[in-house]
Amino acid sequence: MQAKQMMLGLLGSAVLGGGVAVGGYKLLEPERSNAPQVVAADPNIRYTSELRSSNYVVPEGLNFTAAAASVTPAVVHVMTEYAPKASQSGGARMDPFLRQFFGDEFEQYQQPQRGPQQGSGSGVIIAANGYIVTNNHVIDKADKIEVVMDDKRKFEAELVGTDPTTDLALLKVKADNLPFIRYGNSDQVKVGEWVLAVGNPFNLNSTVTAGIISAKGRNINILRDQQGMGIESFLQTDAVVNPGNSGGALVNLNGDLIGINSAIASQTGSFVGYSFAVPSSIVSKVIDDLLKYKVVQRALLGVQIREVDATLASEKKLNSLSGVYIMGLSKNSSAADAGLKEGDIITEINGAKVNTSSQLQEQVARFRPGDKIKVTYLRGSDTRTATATLRNSTGTTDIIREELAKAIKYEGATLAPVTRQEMSKLGLEGGAKISGIKGSNFRETGIDDGFIITRIDKNKVTKPQDVQQFLEAAKETQGALVEGVYPDGRKAYYPIGQAE
Repeated sequence: MQAKQMMLGLLGSAVLGGGVAVGGYKLLEPERSNAPQVVAADPNIRYTSELRSSNYVVPEGLNFTAAAASVTPAVVHVMTEYAPKASQSGGARMDPFLRQFFGDEFEQYQQPQRGPQQGSGSGVIIAANGYIVTNNHVIDKADKIEVVMDDKRKFEAELVGTDPTTDLALLKVKADNLPFIRYGNSDQVKVGEWVLAVGNPFNLNSTVTAGIISAKGRNINILRDQQGMGIESFLQTDAVVNPGNSGGALVNLNGDLIGINSAIASQTGSFVGYSFAVPSSIVSKVIDDLLKYKVVQRALLGVQIREVDATLASEKKLNSLSGVYIMGLSKNSSAADAGLKEGDIITEINGAKVNTSSQLQEQVARFRPGDKIKVTYLRGSDTRTATATLRNSTGTTDIIREELAKAIKYEGATLAPVTRQEMSKLGLEGGAKISGIKGSNFRETGIDDGFIITRIDKNKVTKPQDVQQFLEAAKETQGALVEGVYPDGRKAYYPIGQAE
């Protein structure tokens, strides 16, 4: 059966709808309506991203009971709640001139449907003081997140941060002395090795299944953000996973976390043979970034690449089928500064062989801007090594830190930054929430308290200060069009300061 005929599904039971069909795979749908070695946790122990050696000896008389017993208490049930979706039945109150700004993007006021929706997935406790890893798609746009422990305790969870490019998210609950799973080293995992998948498929809590690692470094083209970025180098396994397993643990027989279950290949939305997990080498780095910086540090080599195959080798008269061919380089990129050129073939990063684009992505994704890596490459028949200093998306070696926006007073109203939970729920990258309308100069505009301003004319609003800047500039023109969304998902547009 060809993979292109399959759905790519998010692991989770779908109450809010089916998974997104992309490239023949389906991210495991969270069920809408766990994990590393458990240690008698010392309350003083805090999170560490150190990878644990996975060179271990399987006991004589192979069985999975020890690993299952140690891991299960640290895998949790992640329960989500979603506000009613808005319908298109409301009537528009805005002046027709709005269409000259947005054309077909103009939307009518929306009225919410009745009744909240619910969903669920899985998560893995990685620190005794309450840090939990799950998939981004499990909690994406959720209004409320709760975590149910294996011992039935329930906690409301705070969203610490997300990384859609790897489909990972970090939660925090107010608890301590929790069982947790330690990271294993996914680099040491071998094809054919036994593994266990632990999660909550179809709301069947603490389900353990067994299988083997079927392949490593799989790119199934399911993760893409608005900039087309996505880091995929999945572990492929035949351990049974189903909707509800999203965010659950993939562990070796030592009980070490080697992956976070994320996707399945399926025609039906349920397991038919293969599933995919984000390897711990990526998980540990992404979570470490979210803890330290609140945002993921994405390092770039700055090359456009193509995998070497027989067709390319014939076309370019290459002597080997190994490595990744450089089709082009970004201007002033890390690779260009290191001396690499179009036509070179990258074969290793820091001594690790790379034969596919996903393997190259995985190796580079482990580093931050400013880090130096050794790049081994072929130029003709010569093998060379260069040192490249990685850069961020802006072309510098700076670490990107979350900008701490502050609330401001403007025209008598209060403009506050949007919380991380609200941004996740509404799919926003920023904005400014307005309140105190009645006592302000905004009282005649029709805007209600709680409205989140996301755009003024064609200018994107990411923080409260942007609103003041853009509206002050608009005072010298014929006014401005304010675009945004209410907490219940209703979009709205308001003309402000129109000239007579």
